[in-house]
Amino acid sequence: MMKQPLPTFLLLLFLFIFCTKTSGQSSPSNPDDITTVLGKAGKFSTFIELLKSTQMDAQINDELPGITVFAPTDSAFSELKPGTLNSFSDQQKAALAQFHVVPTFLTVSQFQTVSNPLHTEAGENTAEFPLNVVGNGTNVNITTGLVNTTVDSTVYTDSQLAVYEIPQVLLSRGILSPQAPASAPVPQKPKKASPLISDAPSTSTTSSVDSSEATGLPHSAPIMVSIGVAVLAALSLSQ
Repeated sequence: MMKQPLPTFLLLLFLFIFCTKTSGQSSPSNPDDITTVLGKAGKFSTFIELLKSTQMDAQINDELPGITVFAPTDSAFSELKPGTLNSFSDQQKAALAQFHVVPTFLTVSQFQTVSNPLHTEAGENTAEFPLNVVGNGTNVNITTGLVNTTVDSTVYTDSQLAVYEIPQVLLSRGILSPQAPASAPVPQKPKKASPLISDAPSTSTTSSVDSSEATGLPHSAPIMVSIGVAVLAALSLSQ
């Protein structure tokens, strides 16, 4: 009578173990968004605010899978000159956030063979935004022309998103000296036409002179008339 419940108990135990293993082997869910990943680490609050203010967090989440993020710690931002981040324009802040994001999923081992400089979300202008990442085993060095730093640890990684902790903020020439958009040329004001000065004498003056010369008598005319009258009188008396 006591031997009958034993098979039922074993069956239930078997089903329990099977269900537990099946749930543990279920496919992984989608990765958390970037701000959640950084928030769980507890030391990237400044970087999170930078990503949110530039809307880079939404862009990263939209471009998954296939993103690598180099995340500066709060201590890294505190090592900048006082007021540096607040003095940045919106354009500079956007470039700063984009320069820390590579639109490709990269593991630590891939840093040993990756082609440098890497293209970041800041654009393909590697002269203004040069990001060189060189791996040597577990050591990863990063250079930008202005900053030399390393990867301290892996914050998060799966097949879609990789987040690496860095102890310095990545700066470049394109961030500190952004190229201003070309301004439209200022139209030149038309020059005023200067009045023409004629070297020739005015017509009125010439006409008055010519008319006076044409109509005027010489000053010796009265004398000549008087002499003529005297000669005629003398001739009449002699007759």
